[in-house]
Amino acid sequence: MASNRPAPEGPSAYDLDDRGAFPGPGDADNINDGPWEEWNPTEDSVRPVRGKHRVAKQRGGGLARGGTVLGVGVIAAVGAGGMATAEGRPPVPISMPDVGGMADDLADKLPDAASLPGVGDLISDEGTDSDAGTASASASDAGADSAAAGNAASGSGTDEAAAPAGAGPLTRTTRTDSGADAGEALRSRILQQADAQQGAAEQEAREAAEHTAFQTAAKAADAHQKSAEKAAAAKKAAELEAKREAEEAARQKAEAARLAKLAQNFIAPVSSFTLTASFGQAGDRWAADHTGQDFAAPTGTPVKAVHSGTITQAGWAGSYGYRIVLTLDDGTELWFCHLSSMVKTSGKVSTGDVIGRVGATGNVTGPHLHLEVRPDAGDPIDPMPWLRDHGIKV
Repeated sequence: MASNRPAPEGPSAYDLDDRGAFPGPGDADNINDGPWEEWNPTEDSVRPVRGKHRVAKQRGGGLARGGTVLGVGVIAAVGAGGMATAEGRPPVPISMPDVGGMADDLADKLPDAASLPGVGDLISDEGTDSDAGTASASASDAGADSAAAGNAASGSGTDEAAAPAGAGPLTRTTRTDSGADAGEALRSRILQQADAQQGAAEQEAREAAEHTAFQTAAKAADAHQKSAEKAAAAKKAAELEAKREAEEAARQKAEAARLAKLAQNFIAPVSSFTLTASFGQAGDRWAADHTGQDFAAPTGTPVKAVHSGTITQAGWAGSYGYRIVLTLDDGTELWFCHLSSMVKTSGKVSTGDVIGRVGATGNVTGPHLHLEVRPDAGDPIDPMPWLRDHGIKV
């Protein structure tokens, strides 16, 4: 195979003469005498050599980092949703020019992809390791890089064809998988958040239902308690009323028994009568209010001893006419006035004994019995309640 001739070494600026031109073979001042041949560049001397060429070996991490920077740009532009959408599309061939050491300098100045905001989470450790390993393997094999670049430019190659043996899948395929994984992770995170929100809503609904049920039960229990208290109060009131009624009935029964017993010892002063002037009534027939109870009856009607006692006075008493005073065993005095005649005037008498007769003596307008009741021989009281309290029906 033919090779190029080596190009003659050109003169440097130090070889210029005083005229500013390069000295030729005939210049006497030329300190480097010798045979010189004029060199003119020709098409053959500057034509690129086909077939065999030298490829400057790049540093191990330069191409990988340059590819990473380019992948980061694509991810930042497309986003997580675009990467997830591009999962089912065919891979896009990417051609990288041979820029020599410029890629290394540029890669050194650019930040790492993992430090970019919003991008570091989308690049997995597996994808980064795969990128570095793939780039290192590609940089170490110059022939494989040339074949991969040719296939990418012509569009006839695939990731698997461009990859050297044992190097694994290319960086683009790994990035596509990483994008799909990132999209799936984002989808899982969204689903988890939705599940959490739904669970929180269900929990809140359960708590609200439990609170409502608790309030309803509390109200029902309160109403039941109030109803029970009301029923208990009504029952207690009914019991008290029944007890009061029973006590009243017992009292009335005892009073009836007492009055029945007293009735055997106390009787009305006359058997047939009409009540006329009552106690405390005002009138022109007496100086003050009426001091007794009048029982109107025909003249000569028998007047009986209301209870057993002793006759302490009997005779004329002025405006009272004929009067008999019966003193009972407890000291109460009974005055029988306006009598027409006196049957008993002294001594002890028993209940029902006739002691006199109705008349119209004294200050009267007609025949009647004037009865006064004076406890302990004192001031008179109303005879009617006293007579009733002693079992006398008047």
